[in-house]
Amino acid sequence: MRMFSAIKTLIIISLTLVLQSCKKEDALTSSGVKVINPSGDENYLNIGSEYIFDQSKLHTFEINLPEGALNYLDKDPTLEEYVEASLRFDGETISPVKIRYKGSIGAWIDGVSGEDWGNPSGKKTATKLSLKINFNWNENSRKFYGLNKLQLHSLNNDPSQMRERLGYWLYRQMGVPAPRAVHAQVIINGKYYGVYALVEQIDDAFAAHNFADGSGNVYKEVWPLNDYGEALEACDFLRNLKTNTSGIPNAKLITDFAEEIEASETDENLKVKIEQYMDIDKVLAYAVVDYTIRNDDGAFHWYCEKEGCGNHNFYWVEEPSSGKIHLIPWDLDHAFDNIIKEMNPVTPIADGWGEKSNNCSAFPYGDWDIYQKSAACDKLIGGWALYSEKFNELKTNFLNGPLAFSESDSKIEEWANQIRNATEEAARNHNDAVSIREWESAMEILKAQLAHARTQ
Repeated sequence: MRMFSAIKTLIIISLTLVLQSCKKEDALTSSGVKVINPSGDENYLNIGSEYIFDQSKLHTFEINLPEGALNYLDKDPTLEEYVEASLRFDGETISPVKIRYKGSIGAWIDGVSGEDWGNPSGKKTATKLSLKINFNWNENSRKFYGLNKLQLHSLNNDPSQMRERLGYWLYRQMGVPAPRAVHAQVIINGKYYGVYALVEQIDDAFAAHNFADGSGNVYKEVWPLNDYGEALEACDFLRNLKTNTSGIPNAKLITDFAEEIEASETDENLKVKIEQYMDIDKVLAYAVVDYTIRNDDGAFHWYCEKEGCGNHNFYWVEEPSSGKIHLIPWDLDHAFDNIIKEMNPVTPIADGWGEKSNNCSAFPYGDWDIYQKSAACDKLIGGWALYSEKFNELKTNFLNGPLAFSESDSKIEEWANQIRNATEEAARNHNDAVSIREWESAMEILKAQLAHARTQ
C-alpha cells in the first residue's frame, strides 16, 4: 500500500510539473509575446481617457516586441500589417497588444525606400513613422483608459511639431467635436524614437465621449451626395462604416439625410433640412476654423480626376437620440501651410468660403495644376454657405477668442516648454530628427501664420 501511495504521490507531482510547464508555455503568444492577464485593479482599466489626453502631461509609451516582428514591420511599413507586442505605460504592462505603422501617401515620403511617391513601398528609412496600437480586437472588449486604439503620428512633415495639436485644439475651442490631441514620447525595444502627436481615434469610444448618445454609426470619408448631386445609397455608406458593424448594420439616418438634401428644391427648404439633421453652429464653426487655418487637404478640397471629384480627411458621427449628424475633422498635418503663401503644391484651395469658380466645372490650380472643383458647388456645402451672417459672427468669435495672440501663441509656448527636452534628446540621438534651431524657427513661422490669419 505504501508503494502505491508513493507512486500516486509521484504521479501527482509529475502532473503538477506538467501543468506548470503547460501554463508557462500558454503564457506566451504564438509570436513569443507574453500574455498578462489583468487583475482588474489596473489604472488603465479604471481611469478614463481624460488622463491620456491631459494637456499638462507628456506621456511616454514603451513598446516591446520580438526583433523578428520589428524587422517584419520595417521591411515594408506601407503594408500596414499588425504584429503582437507589449506596452509599458506608467508602471503597468499591457500584453499582448497589436501594433502597426500607419500613413497616407504624403506621410510615407522620405519614410520608405520606394522611389515612386505616388505608390509608396519599400523598407523603412526614417527613424519615426506613425504608429497605431490596438487593444481591442476579435471583440475582446479590452480598453486602455477607455480607448480602443492609440494613434501616434510621426510629425515628419511638421518641423514645428505643433500643427495637429494646435489645429484640433482650435476646433474643440469652437465647439466642434474634434479629436483630442497631445504630445507623447515613444520608446521601442529600449530605443528612444522621439516626439509624436497622440491623436484620438474616431470610433465608438470617441462617439461616447463627445455625445450624450454615443451609440451612433461612425463613417469615414463618404460624402452624402456624389459629384452629380445625387444621394448615395445605404450600401455606399455601409462600405465606409467604422462602428456597429456586427449583426445587420443600419444606415437609415445618414441615408435619409442625403435624400432630403437632394430633394430640397429651394434655399429655404434646404436650410430647413440642414437644421433638422445638423447643429448649424457646429458645422459653421468647423468651416470657420477650416478656412482660417487653411486646412486645405480636408473636407472642403474637392480633388478632381477623370472619374469625377471628391474630398477626404473627414468622418461623420450619428447621434440617434437627437437625429443629428456631425462632421468631424481629420488629418491636419498640412493645415496652416498655405496661410501666408501657398507653400504646398498639391493642397491649396482656390476659393474662399461659399465662392464658386469656372461655372462649377473642374479647373487646374496650384503649382502643379492639379484639378479641383469649388466646394460650394456641392449642394450640402452650398447650403451651409447660405448662413453668411452666422459664419461671419462665428469667425469674429474665433479671431477674438481661440485664435487671439493671448490664446493660441501662449498655447504654443506652453507646449514647446513641455516637449523641449524630448525634442533635444531626439535631435541628439537621430540624424533625421528636427534640430532645435529648425524647430524653433518653424514655431516662429507658425506664429507668423497665425498673425496673418487674424488679419484675413
